[in-house]
Amino acid sequence: MIYLDYSATTPVLHEVLDSYLKTSKNFIGNVNSLHSLGTKSKELMISAKKQMADLLNIETKDFIFTSGATEANNIALISSIKALNKTGEIIVSKLEHPSIYEICKYLESLGNKIIYVNNTVEGVIDFDDLKNKVNNNTILVSICAVNSEMGIRQPLKTIRQIIKKENKNTIFHSDFTQALGKVPVNFNDVDLGTATAHKIYGPKGIGMLYKKENIKLTPMLYGSDNFDNLVPGTPPLPLIVSFSKALRLALKDLTKKEEYVKKLNDKIVSHLYNYNDIKINQTKYSIPHILNISLFSIKSETFVHALEEKDVYISTTTACTKGNESKAVLAVYNDTKRAASTLRISLSYLTTNEEVKKFLIYFDEVYNKLNELKK
Repeated sequence: MIYLDYSATTPVLHEVLDSYLKTSKNFIGNVNSLHSLGTKSKELMISAKKQMADLLNIETKDFIFTSGATEANNIALISSIKALNKTGEIIVSKLEHPSIYEICKYLESLGNKIIYVNNTVEGVIDFDDLKNKVNNNTILVSICAVNSEMGIRQPLKTIRQIIKKENKNTIFHSDFTQALGKVPVNFNDVDLGTATAHKIYGPKGIGMLYKKENIKLTPMLYGSDNFDNLVPGTPPLPLIVSFSKALRLALKDLTKKEEYVKKLNDKIVSHLYNYNDIKINQTKYSIPHILNISLFSIKSETFVHALEEKDVYISTTTACTKGNESKAVLAVYNDTKRAASTLRISLSYLTTNEEVKKFLIYFDEVYNKLNELKK
């Protein structure tokens, strides 16, 4: 099998799975229980959270655990706006994950106005446009750290400075899902930040929400009173410990891993440039882990399934997208045909040179075969 869909989800590392199994077996107590088993579990949870906080250079009180990035995004946007107890203008980029747009639809139904900030031809937020759109009525801005389709990385620190200069009370949220574990990140650049474990070789079902101390959130769920009234219920200790382990491993030798992935990316790009009817959807701000291309002579879904028959796995757009059009490609290139025929090849430091070599051979075979069938 050649797996090149790491941006959709990653395999769970053996070390992470081992942590999950050991925690499940040896720490059976509910962290909310008063007896010794509960205390033992509570101490482990606090230790795991402390490790994550240290790795991310934040405080343990500044983040909570969620079921994933989508739930974290919901809490971040909806709970923060409800806590303001007023409606206003919400600015988002044209490069967000589908979950952000769905949340915005709901917030719009509550009377808020959704405004889209433009991006440059390189995919980076247009600073002048952002400056002009932030005003006294702007209550929240949401711009992802790295786009899930083209891998475009945003300068969050600069964006924050622009937002706060125009309106210091505007809340700035960023989805770090595609950035964490791939490139250096700084949660202190935002007011609210979200991420998930299954993109960094951890288990599915556990994510996180970072919140600056001055940001107020209104609970969306109600239940038992424990460490966190935003996500009530029994903390999933095995998932939390696994998330902490996955994060530690993901951040180890980060720069070295990124350099390795870039070499793989360059090899694929160099090969694909030989095709006249394939466009590389990549800018200088795209991280190497995500490579987006457009096919003009073959349907992208057909190509994905043809590669699947050879046990090779890539995707079209982001895994959560409805339909086939890439919003990111459309936002950057303003070309509907280009946006409607995309493939996403996502790489990892686990990807081998041999896998890339075989992938390119299979790519050529499938491409030539499907083109022959059209004649």
